[in-house]
Amino acid sequence: MSQERSFEELEHDPREKRVIDIRNRNSFVRGSWPGAENIPQADFDPEQIAAGAKVPLYLMCQVGRQSQDLAEQLEDLGCEAYSLKGGYVSYLRRRLETMWEDAELAERRREKAEQSIIKKFRKQLWSPFTRALRDYRLIEDGDRIAVCISGGKDSMLMAKLFQELLRHGKQNFEAVYLVMDPGYNELNYRAVTENAKLLGIPIQTFRTEIFDIVAEQTDSPCYLCARMRRGYLYSQARELGCNKIALGHHYDDVIETILMGMLYGGQVQTMMPKLHSTNFEGMELIRPLYLVREADIIRWRDYNDLHFIQCACRLTESCASCGGTEQGSKRGAVKELIRDIAAKDPQIEKNIFRSVENVNLSTVIAYKKDGVKHHFLDSYDAK
Repeated sequence: MSQERSFEELEHDPREKRVIDIRNRNSFVRGSWPGAENIPQADFDPEQIAAGAKVPLYLMCQVGRQSQDLAEQLEDLGCEAYSLKGGYVSYLRRRLETMWEDAELAERRREKAEQSIIKKFRKQLWSPFTRALRDYRLIEDGDRIAVCISGGKDSMLMAKLFQELLRHGKQNFEAVYLVMDPGYNELNYRAVTENAKLLGIPIQTFRTEIFDIVAEQTDSPCYLCARMRRGYLYSQARELGCNKIALGHHYDDVIETILMGMLYGGQVQTMMPKLHSTNFEGMELIRPLYLVREADIIRWRDYNDLHFIQCACRLTESCASCGGTEQGSKRGAVKELIRDIAAKDPQIEKNIFRSVENVNLSTVIAYKKDGVKHHFLDSYDAK
């Protein structure tokens, strides 16, 4: 069996070395060891890696299992190779502990994160955020908005944007920063609460048993989980006197949803910037990050050396094959597809987004409105 090494041992190894993250691309861009290169396990060729190996190799996966197997293969090929113990989960836990325990460092980190929104990332974050509020009329006088925080990079940034809006912009509404604990494990729950504290977000938390309920379901557990979470958020927000909930879906979520509808649902539809609730009268859902690119959120996170939870689902968080990621999911496949075609033509992403703004009903075979289907033959002869 190959040797395991901790991240502390990696840091104290004075030699030149190569750190390889074998998780899928989507997981890698969400966070990794600084300076690591990404070679997904599906593309990892031990013989090719060994042939060019001139320095010690450190392999990292999600929880330290696949990296152990590949390190053994490399050792058999004559390489000095190590599996990083505990994988990315262990590294994340260590980084979070460091962030939380140093109060002075935390204060500097908060100030830097806030300033970077208005200054360094003004064009990428602040401007599209305020443009979405304006173009889609997401905030109105007297609103009390529940800013829903899952603990990931998107919702945390959204909370900071709302704080900056209240500090420097509109003050015609109120914001409540709401965190639902659907049954997080200890690390994930602490990550949410401590990161909120670090960033100066005054959260209100409430507990549900959604993960326990969904774990017993074999048919569409993700769909059920999403519906239950939405319902609990609406209910809690209404108890707090809110008339809107804000979710952290961004531009990339929108174009992925459009393409998923076509490829897997055989329909043209989009993720709307705002929706009236059908089950909670008087309540509305808004998506303030609608025009913000995920890559820019990642740049803001990395610039400020912030570390957030990735996937907190208990059904996948201990899975060695996916590591709590989107690997193998329809959305993950569509994300990869968009990335591949956008690499050849950067205009593709904008065109997907604009496609649902430029629907020409005169060239559509059929469409639905308010549940009623309309066919082009209905008025064909009249023309």
